[in-house]
Amino acid sequence: MKSLRQNPSSTVSTRLCKTLTTTELREQRPTMPSLSVFVTLISLLPLLCHSLSPEAPTNRRLLVLLDDLSLQSSHSIFFHSLISRGFDLDFKLADDPTLSLQRYNQYLYDGLVLFSPTAHQFGGALDFEAVLDFVDSGHDLILAAGASASDLVRSIARQCGIDFDEDPSAVVIDHTNYAVLGTQGDHTLIASDDFIQSDVILGKNKIEAPVLFKGIAHSLSASNSLVLKVLSASPSAYSANPNAKLSYPPSLTGSAISLVSVLQARNNARILISGSVDMFSNQLFKSAVQKAGSSKKYEKSGNEQFVTELSKWIFHERGHLKAVNVRHHKVGETDEPAIYRINDDLDYSIEIYEWSGKSWEPYVAGDVQVQFFMMSPYVLKTLATDQKGLYHTSFKVPDIYGVFQFKVEYNRLGYTSLSLSKQIPVRPFRHNEYERFITTAFPYYGASFTTMAGFFIFSIVFMYYK
Repeated sequence: MKSLRQNPSSTVSTRLCKTLTTTELREQRPTMPSLSVFVTLISLLPLLCHSLSPEAPTNRRLLVLLDDLSLQSSHSIFFHSLISRGFDLDFKLADDPTLSLQRYNQYLYDGLVLFSPTAHQFGGALDFEAVLDFVDSGHDLILAAGASASDLVRSIARQCGIDFDEDPSAVVIDHTNYAVLGTQGDHTLIASDDFIQSDVILGKNKIEAPVLFKGIAHSLSASNSLVLKVLSASPSAYSANPNAKLSYPPSLTGSAISLVSVLQARNNARILISGSVDMFSNQLFKSAVQKAGSSKKYEKSGNEQFVTELSKWIFHERGHLKAVNVRHHKVGETDEPAIYRINDDLDYSIEIYEWSGKSWEPYVAGDVQVQFFMMSPYVLKTLATDQKGLYHTSFKVPDIYGVFQFKVEYNRLGYTSLSLSKQIPVRPFRHNEYERFITTAFPYYGASFTTMAGFFIFSIVFMYYK
């Protein structure tokens, strides 16, 4: 797993920016073949110069696929919030024949937003496998479904541990926690405030107003422990066709229904899956909200705050960790040895920082541990911190020789996982490093001399006794 994703094209872009100077371009007199190469390089230059910097984990270039280009204006508040945070959005129709996520084996985008719930297939070189490969390579994904979601969208969600209701006409219905608009209420317009309790994922500012949701239900796969509910339905909710009479109990009911879920893969790629594309719309962003049975009315729903904060987490503007300067050495020394001896006293230290959206800040926690590992951990120590990003500890090398590893496996809700290991051999004492006389061996020393003395006395008695 990677703590930071590096884009190899950044090196290429630097070379291009250095070589294609104004003077050299004026001096060049390209022939027809070289002219075509030149045009190709110029067309790629903006992409290469805009590549993701390894020092800033925030994704910068996003591909947004839409069912209809009108979504670009009806969901403009959400898109403008991304642009204001420095993202470059590329809007395309889902069936665009020029679609491609990569060129020359280099990804053109750092994140993918799928607002195309009814797309049965993508255009160009983009397909189901390409989307999965994109996530497997460490990139992030936002997928919003809706009523009559296509099999393609359902299949992508299923691969992420999300199962949408199999009934294509079913939506989430709640006769208790629905939104009241004017004097009437729409029981399919859910007003939910059952959020995940995590400041890392949803930010430190509490979302006061309920979130409006109108869409389809999904459940989490029991075989995938990485998926988390971010917005859940109430116990009175169920999934069914609102225009048909129920002839059998709904398959999804109550708190088993998830409205919005997230997943952080083992390669730290982050995925957001929502059963409603309308949740991101300007209309629900600006809409006043009042829960049925409640006298409290909010002038604005919690959708904008909820979606904005969640997108910050998805695109690694929050909760992204990196570990640097891993060091170990003997106590009283500064140089890292090539080998340790059993029973040596050593110091271990590591620096951990968190991306704040603008800069790296010291990460402060009291649950970072290091293992001294060989088949199993022989030493497990919690690292102390100086509150400035430095974690350190000291311990004695076990009285066991072999090839050990310093291992840090850090997994905390909402944060990118850290998996660090450093191999180091441990040797026994050399023959000249043991103590000359070992205190615990005194009985054996005494037994040896007693045996020699007894043999000497026995020899004298045997030889001279008549």
